[in-house]
Amino acid sequence: MTPSLSSGNFGSGEIGEMAVERHTGASMMEQLVPEITTHALSYLDYPSLCRLSMTNSHMRKAANDDNAWKALYHKDFTLEQDSVTPVNGWKAYYASTRAIVNTNAEFFRIIRERSLPAMGQFWLNVDYVKCFHATGESFTGFNSVMESWQIAFSWENVADFQIRDVRARVLTDMAWVTMKAYLDMEAGPFNVTNVYEFHNGRWYMVHHHSSALLIHGGGEQQFLQQA
Repeated sequence: MTPSLSSGNFGSGEIGEMAVERHTGASMMEQLVPEITTHALSYLDYPSLCRLSMTNSHMRKAANDDNAWKALYHKDFTLEQDSVTPVNGWKAYYASTRAIVNTNAEFFRIIRERSLPAMGQFWLNVDYVKCFHATGESFTGFNSVMESWQIAFSWENVADFQIRDVRARVLTDMAWVTMKAYLDMEAGPFNVTNVYEFHNGRWYMVHHHSSALLIHGGGEQQFLQQA
């Protein structure tokens, strides 16, 4: 005997949804107008949006919508310039920005670990790289820059900092990231700018500039030894 739909096993909403799916072959999500779908997708994070794009062709089209990735970009990152119009669309620009922000975070992980070999792999090995430490000293060329980090890693407070207000701008094969670094949240930040170039499938640092930070102590003003 065929079960009765009025037996209480199904609600009216469930019956309606099943009828729509049988009639069109599409779920209720797929029946939404594009504007509502885009708004719904704006609540997803990066991994969820990527997973959704692999479910079926309709969801792949929706998850690849440029407006969805633009909304996600504005949610996850601080826009460096309001006039940005990505040449290859917001999805590609989101991926590039995410990659450079992760690369920049790796730079500070290397500093905390005081790893000179890792720092050597991180910088592009060319003669035009530059490094400006917070001591006010500047260094040019790969070997000189590496020697400066060898000295910096011996400083007592080199790894004692917090990074805030990270802003990235990505071009085709160049990117720069600005941020504020705090040794003491009450004392205020010093400004840091990192510049990267893209070579052989990965980002390399070519320029690091930290503003000179002055502290008061013992009746005299001293440079803080901080990279």
